[in-house]
Amino acid sequence: MASANLKYLSLGVLVFQTTSLVLTMRYSRTLQGDGPRYLASSAVVVAELLKILTCVGLVFKENSYSARAFSSILRQEILQKPTELLKLAIPSGIYTLQNNLLYLALSNLDAATYQVTYQLKILTTALFSVSMLDRRLGVYQWLSLLILMTGVALVQWPVDSPSDPKKEHMTASSQFVGLVAVSVACCSSGFAGVYFEKILKETKQSVWVRNIQLGMFGLVFGIFGMLAYDGARVREIGMFQGYNTLTWIVVALQALGGLVIAAVIKYADNILKGFATSLSIILSTLISYFWLEDFEPTSVFFLGTMFVIVATFLYGYEGKPAPNPSKA
Repeated sequence: MASANLKYLSLGVLVFQTTSLVLTMRYSRTLQGDGPRYLASSAVVVAELLKILTCVGLVFKENSYSARAFSSILRQEILQKPTELLKLAIPSGIYTLQNNLLYLALSNLDAATYQVTYQLKILTTALFSVSMLDRRLGVYQWLSLLILMTGVALVQWPVDSPSDPKKEHMTASSQFVGLVAVSVACCSSGFAGVYFEKILKETKQSVWVRNIQLGMFGLVFGIFGMLAYDGARVREIGMFQGYNTLTWIVVALQALGGLVIAAVIKYADNILKGFATSLSIILSTLISYFWLEDFEPTSVFFLGTMFVIVATFLYGYEGKPAPNPSKA
């Protein structure tokens, strides 16, 4: 009973975190207010720092709040295994790039289109799993990937609408930037996820320790990225320029994301994870239309969304194994 409760609790938190992050990030990047808008690169850095602090607390709890055991684990995993530690620099750098791309994507795409298109990470993850982990996909999974690509293509299908030509051109350019950003994010998500899974399978260390190691590199990469792209603005006004309550909510939700995924992997199965993803897509679409008012649904979009939802369920479906024929 406790395991079932944790399963549904983790999935509920996943739906809340995924939907809330997309909507609040989109709203925060399009909200017109006084003063400068917060820097996406700064938000990525602060999110990594929050994730590290949270994982430090979880590792401390795992070791019965023993400072000696806690310091021993960190010293053993960080100082005494430099080669193993450096392996995590690759997925960490890619995750940092991905997090910055998500801000760029949601600055140029409505929440509904982003949420559906981002499910292409299922395709990229599957392809990298086949090539890097020698994983074999079943018939249902290959079929789901075909349906997924069809659904995303329908979502991006151009729709003629009478509007100002200049505004239409700006919208088209903005959508192109957003689609490129989310496409690259899908590829980076697939590769980094499979690479990290491979590392986890080769070692028996706690996933929270691994997240601390990832966060350390992510923090370094994030700071370098912030200084490279927004260094002048940071030196002029500071890295917390434009921060408000909404910004801190976005940062907290982004930091929570990786930890929620780890909990879902531990307690839930693919079917329920697919259900959570589908519910998040539906909620994002409805709220994007009724609250943000930056999205006009079409019949083609709804058809593509249904294809993506079906593909999400189908990918996690496992057919019943055929019974062994009895010997006469």
